[in-house]
This record gives sequence, structure tokens and C-alpha cells, in this order.
Amino acid sequence: MTSFTRAAESLGIQKGRVSTVVRTLERDVGATLFHRTTRSVQLTEDGRAFYARARDLLAEVEELQSMFADSGAPLRGKLRVDMSTELARNVVVPALPQWFAAHPELELELSSTDRRVDLVQEGFDCVIRLGPIVDETLVARPLGKLRMVNAASPGYLKRYGVPHTLDDLRIQGHQMVHYTRTFGSKLAGWEYPHGDGYASLPLPGLMHVNNVQAYHAAGLAGIGLIQAGYPGLAQYIRSGALVEVLPDLRPKPLDAWLVVAHRRNLSQRVRAFMNWIENVLEPYFD
Repeated sequence: MTSFTRAAESLGIQKGRVSTVVRTLERDVGATLFHRTTRSVQLTEDGRAFYARARDLLAEVEELQSMFADSGAPLRGKLRVDMSTELARNVVVPALPQWFAAHPELELELSSTDRRVDLVQEGFDCVIRLGPIVDETLVARPLGKLRMVNAASPGYLKRYGVPHTLDDLRIQGHQMVHYTRTFGSKLAGWEYPHGDGYASLPLPGLMHVNNVQAYHAAGLAGIGLIQAGYPGLAQYIRSGALVEVLPDLRPKPLDAWLVVAHRRNLSQRVRAFMNWIENVLEPYFD
């Protein structure tokens, strides 16, 4: 939330009403819950703690109500979810018609970004995260392990040849597109299975990117080999725009998690979404 104006618009009430309610709430709890400036409104540390506890209590109320509700009753309300752009565009959004057919009275707010959103500050019910969970204060439910693949464009393979072994990567003079979150940091290299784990082979490359979409585009343009999640590349592999190489030497799968902020029972809406997203992602799991 960046302003009381947006909050009022979301709730369908006047801005003055929001300000009044917030002042009354802060007086009742005896703490300042928001940092207010002329440009934005942000939760204080007390506000974050209050919000997290309130979410827990609301989840418990919903769970209590569901104990006696008709199990076939439709889900209602709003669900706010975040996930990576590629996952949303290539996998989840195309499957959403089946979700809305099953839950026609449930409104979905879908955020797709490659940054790590703040669940509490930004009001997300849950997020889908790939890779390690670095915030131990969050509750992460494992969904599965997303397949990673090695790929290149047909034009690139025509110039350099199709590698069948790690030695071929060196002998044929292959290059890779380097993906990094921070320019200037140590490059990860070409990941491959080794013993009980994974190792990295240094490979040269003319291009470094810090964006998944640019990384895929560089692979499609034939600039180098890429290693990426299968959900984002599946459409290109099926169409022939990319070719999977070294299928027996795929990188380490990405752990997929459904992450929530509160530690108590998941709401019915979140549980339903978790079950649905597991089914949607299942074809992409190793």
C-alpha cells in the first residue's frame, strides 16, 4: 500500500474514513502502525507485527468457520498471489480458466515480478518462490522440484555443433550466456551433475544479463548456450526455436515453494490455490 487514497479506492470508501479508522486503531492499540509522508504510507515495525498477528487471527477464524461449513460451499473473496514473470506467463495464466471455472466467486490478484516481494508490507496471501528460502520468518510449503534444462538455438548449434559430453563444450568452443543478479559478481559457470551433487564448468560468454526475459531472448538469438527452468522454455523447445542439449547433464532442479507470512493454518483460499498450483506445475517437476 503506498497511500490511504489507494486503500480507500480498494475498499470502496472515502479516504477520510480510512484515516479516521487508522487513527482510532492506533489509539486503541497504543502504537504507531504507519509511517506517513506526503508521498507514501509504510508499516512501522509495530505495524508489521500487528498486521502479521491480525492475519493469523483472521486465518484462525476462517478455519473455525470452515469446520462447520458445507464442504461444497464456494470460495469467495480475494486472493493476492505473486510469482515469477515467466512462471505466470507460460504456465499459470494459460491454466487460469480452469481455476475460475472451479471458483467463479473468488477474485484473483496476480502479481508477476522477478523481485522478492514483501508479503506483509504488500499484503500478499501467498507467493510462489523458486530456489532457496532465505527468510526464515516465513512459512514455506514445498511444492516440488522444477526441472532445469540446457538449451540453444538451432542457428547456434549449426555454428558450434551439438555437444554430447562436457568435453565437447571445450573442444567445440562453446559459449554461454551468463545470468547474474548483480553485475561484477563471480560468474556461476556451466552447472552439471557431479557425484552426489553438482559442479560448475567455467565457460566463456560474450553477454551477461540480470533479467530472465533477456536471458531467454539471448538464447533464442543464438548468442550462447543457456540453462533455465523448463516451464519458461517449454514453448520454445516444442516449437523448435530452442533445442535441448545434454539432457543427461541437466542443472540442479529448482525447489518450488508456496510461501505464506503467517505461521498458523492456511486459509481455505490459500489451501485451494496450493492444491491447484501443484497440479498445474506437476508436468514440470523432476
